[in-house]
Amino acid sequence: MSPKRPAPKTRIQRHGNGHSYYLDGEKVPGVTKILSDGIPKNGLIGWAGSTVADFVVNNLATARGSDGRTRIVADDLVREALAWNESRGTHAVKVGSEALPRLALAKILASVRYKDSDEAAGRGTEVHGLAADLARGKEVKVPEELRGHVASYVRFLNEWDPTEALVERVVVNRRWRYMGRLDLLAMFAQYGRGLLDIKTSRSGVFAETALQLAGYGFSESMLDGVDGAGQAIEVPMPAVDWYGVVWVRADGYDVYRFDVTEKTHRIFLYAKSVGEWLDFKEGPAATVKSDSLPAPRRSERAAS
Repeated sequence: MSPKRPAPKTRIQRHGNGHSYYLDGEKVPGVTKILSDGIPKNGLIGWAGSTVADFVVNNLATARGSDGRTRIVADDLVREALAWNESRGTHAVKVGSEALPRLALAKILASVRYKDSDEAAGRGTEVHGLAADLARGKEVKVPEELRGHVASYVRFLNEWDPTEALVERVVVNRRWRYMGRLDLLAMFAQYGRGLLDIKTSRSGVFAETALQLAGYGFSESMLDGVDGAGQAIEVPMPAVDWYGVVWVRADGYDVYRFDVTEKTHRIFLYAKSVGEWLDFKEGPAATVKSDSLPAPRRSERAAS
């Protein structure tokens, strides 16, 4: 039995539903992690509150009491909240044996926003995986609930006819110590080589996507398999003529072009610096504040 070959020093390491990046053996952030840590998302504050509000009002019911009056009851609300909590595995809130576990319910309702985001993320991940297989020319088995999204992406492929396609390639930037995984880099008639990200969000495509595209496009190289020693093979990042997003929905798709320049990449790097500074475990934010200072001592002269 031959010894197990060591993992490449530069790689994407998958674990559970996520992944990490290692550059020359050192863990480095990915493009989306950099933007998550360094770019404020004020819109999510309102979204989180409205998600909880929608969950509550949609799970309330009415019942007629013995006095004939109609009352609002929350039996369905509590049942749905507890059922969703049980489905969260290690993320579930611990619920005691009380008939009305108020504290546990408060924590569950505070986390309801993850129900919506988890479902959206799961749908996005599935669509991305199917889209990648389709771009590679593979046949796919499509879940019923995603037929519209996949049909829209097939229409994009047929109408835009990407050639020389590179799909889900891991990119590397050694100078700034980050990596990432782009969705699609391909040639398009009349447009040239385009670097495109695939979005499935219901609310559309946001301007900060330009920063994500810049992170990918201004990388220095991309991974292209492993060599005989089991180490990653890197090839130069191809020149990119234009950047864009394919917004895939159940009812169709749109392609948007994004203005991505060196200045855009510089803003991306600013976001990286902000996120690193705000790291409350290892960044300057962890040590920037001192312990409580003692009051200054008065001199004997001042005291007299």
